[in-house]
Amino acid sequence: MTNENHALSGELTADGHRLVQRVYYEDTDFSGFVYHARYLHFMERGRTDYLRCLGVEQGALSIEGDTEGLMFVVHRMEIDFKAPARMDDVLTILTHTQKAGGAKMVLQQEVRRGEQILISARVVIAVINAKGRPRRLPDGLAAQFLSAAAG
Repeated sequence: MTNENHALSGELTADGHRLVQRVYYEDTDFSGFVYHARYLHFMERGRTDYLRCLGVEQGALSIEGDTEGLMFVVHRMEIDFKAPARMDDVLTILTHTQKAGGAKMVLQQEVRRGEQILISARVVIAVINAKGRPRRLPDGLAAQFLSAAAG
């Protein structure tokens, strides 16, 4: 990954991952606030770039000798909408691993404007194989997520 691509993917921090995104006109609704479903896009970018910064490219995810396949899908999401964002706001998407093991990961995400928390979410990620069946998260990959969470 080039330095330019890495800069676009945010950064790993002592608490997990940090990604900065600007709110564009397309993200807002008639009220001028960010449309509630657009926060899902911001959080997806945060999760994807978190993986990318950990060296995990979802599109090419394979484990040597593994023929079963490995994919991540959102299983459950709990979201608290605390305050709205507006066009041109600069948002920070924070992603932190709470649990990684077995056939799932639990991530905590926040969308902030400065220090103000706009969105708080708990995201349960299921680990599945190419046939859509649950599979264990490989120990090495689980360790990557947990070590990122530990700083």
